[in-house]
Order: sequence, then structure tokens, then C-alpha cells
Amino acid sequence: MNKRIWLLTVSTAALAGVAAPALTPALAQPVQGLYVGLGGGGNLAQDQTVRLSPQAPSGKLRYGPGVVGLGSVGYGFGNGLRLEVEGNYRNDTVQHFLGSFPTQAGGHQETYGGMVNALFDMDIGKSWLYPYFGLGAGYGWSHMDAYYAAPNYAEHLGGTSDGNFMYQGIFGLSVPVPWVVGLSTTLEYRFTSLLGPQRFSGAGIGNEGAFGVKPYGVSRGNQDITSNYNHSLLLGVRYEFNPPPPPALPAAPLVPAAPAPAEARTYLVFFDWDRSALTARAREIVAQAAQASTHVQTTRIAVNGYTDSSSIHGGARGAAYNQGLSVRRAQSVKAELIRDGVPGSAIDIHGYGETHPLVATGPNTREPQNRRVEIILN
Repeated sequence: MNKRIWLLTVSTAALAGVAAPALTPALAQPVQGLYVGLGGGGNLAQDQTVRLSPQAPSGKLRYGPGVVGLGSVGYGFGNGLRLEVEGNYRNDTVQHFLGSFPTQAGGHQETYGGMVNALFDMDIGKSWLYPYFGLGAGYGWSHMDAYYAAPNYAEHLGGTSDGNFMYQGIFGLSVPVPWVVGLSTTLEYRFTSLLGPQRFSGAGIGNEGAFGVKPYGVSRGNQDITSNYNHSLLLGVRYEFNPPPPPALPAAPLVPAAPAPAEARTYLVFFDWDRSALTARAREIVAQAAQASTHVQTTRIAVNGYTDSSSIHGGARGAAYNQGLSVRRAQSVKAELIRDGVPGSAIDIHGYGETHPLVATGPNTREPQNRRVEIILN
């Protein structure tokens, strides 16, 4: 009994442990709105203690593998929490009667009931797998139809039903079916108990006077059975009638009619390391800037020179060297602009050395994009 209570306690603690994130929608599978579920699988009932008659000693019923099926209707709140009502059915075969005298046994026990379940779906960062936990409570009935036989004595138990409080702990995994929106397959383990005692009518026939049966006579009475504990493994499906829409794809931007290209007003000319001479590509860019200055309204042309943080010298001497190098680069570009027809009086040059890099770097770092001159048409 302690082991069974421990199992229920662990299930309760697990549900309590995940209840806190229920208020954080980002951590929960957003089952939203009405859903239905079906499941079926195998069931294993634990041994049950039974007293055959007031005179007979107690024994234990041992069951073989059985079957279980259930259906549910529920509602998801979109934050991981679900509430549902469930109907369930179990059928377990009686295999042995373990008592103080050897017996044969057979028959079956049916259990059915209705429950209300609270469940919480977890998001573990996998779009194809969602674990969930739950607890349920309700009312169930058990119907017994079994027999036990010993030499010169036989007992028939059942043909009647008895009910009591029913509870369960649930752990499951759901896997969304990608090609059917709203449909998921489920795999569940359930620990379910129908509390005892459950009382069934019975009759014995034989000549065992020690059991209160007259020689070749019949005795009748009620037999009590302890709580019915079940371990079930189910495979099922769940269908949501209002599944959340899939994440929207970014809308394709509207492409307006391309306007006539505007003339650029800033041009970048790049230099080799520790050089102020123009490359062939640099001369092409300067020529483009010179031509553009005749097409756009321009009052002044700023030519600003820069270097990267590396230098052939170190420390303050290196910074001073780079300052002079940036001015020489600006002068080279101004001279090329004048050769391309731009009046020298319209050109202002500045050298900024290592300051204002295009790409932030550490000290003494060679960065080609920082070795530049900017031509700005104002």
C-alpha cells in the first residue's frame, strides 16, 4: 500500500512541478478549444485480497493481462492547461486464487467509470513531441464474474456490480500528425485505482463443512475485495477542432516600380596597406564621383582620408604616422578629381587617421575597409 501511495504522490508532485509554467504561454503546447480523444491498449491489474465467505480464509486474486479503452472530450485553454471528461473500460482475466488451499480459478473482472481530468502539456523545444502530465478523479464500477474450485468445493463470485471513488495519474506523449492539422497521436501510461472494499454476491457448493457449507449443500453470502489498482499503457489519437494556425510566413514585400536611379552622393576609395597611391579600381571610382558632380547639385566636395589601426610604428608615433597617411590619401584623391575635371577650389580635404573606422577593431589590426577615402558630394 505504501508503494501505491508513493506512486500517486510522485504523480501529484510532478503535476505541481509543471503547473507554475502554465502561466507562460511560450512554454506550453497551445491546445486551444474543444478536442476529442480515443485510446486503447493493455492493462495489468495488481493482486486483490478477497474473502470468499465469512468462514473462509482470505486469499488473493491474481490477474493476467487485460485490455483497456477510453474516450474523452476536453477543452484546451491555449496556455498548456486542459480539462476533460473521460469514460473508461477495463477487462481483466482471473488467472489464480492464492489462498490457504489449492484452487483453480477463472473468469474476469470488468471495470468502467467516468472521470474528470486536469492535464498540462509541456513544450520541450521539439515541434514534434509534447509530454504531458495529469490527474483525474471520478466514480467507477466493478463487475465480477469469477469462480474458484478446490477438491469437493467450488465458489462462484460475482454476477453483480459495486462502485466506489476512482482516481488516476497520467503521463503521456503526444506527436502532432503534420499532414492533418489538429490531429495528434498519443502514448500514455496511467495508474488507476477504484477504491475498495467492493462487495459482490457469491455462492459456494460442496461438502467442506469448515467453510460453512453443509455436505453437498450450498452457502450464499457477500465477498469483499480490496482496492482495484491498475497499470495501463495506451495508444490513442486526439483531434482538436480549433487548432492554432501555423506560424505565418513573412509576407512578401511589395516591390514598387523602380524609380530612376539617383546619383550617389558618397563614394569610397580603398587603399593598400601603408599606401597612398591609387589603384586602378580606385581611379575608376574617383572618375565616377567626378562625373556625378556634374549631374547633381553640388556646392562643395569633401574628401576625407582614414587609416586602419595598424602602423609601421607603434604607440603615439604610430597614431601620428597614420594621421599623416590619411591626409596623403585624401591629397591623392583630390589630385585625381582635378585631373578628371573637378575644380580644385571646390574640394576640401581632411585627414582623420585611425578615427571613425567602418569596421570596429582592436589596436594594431589591419582592416582593408578602414583604409579608405570618402568622397562626399555636398
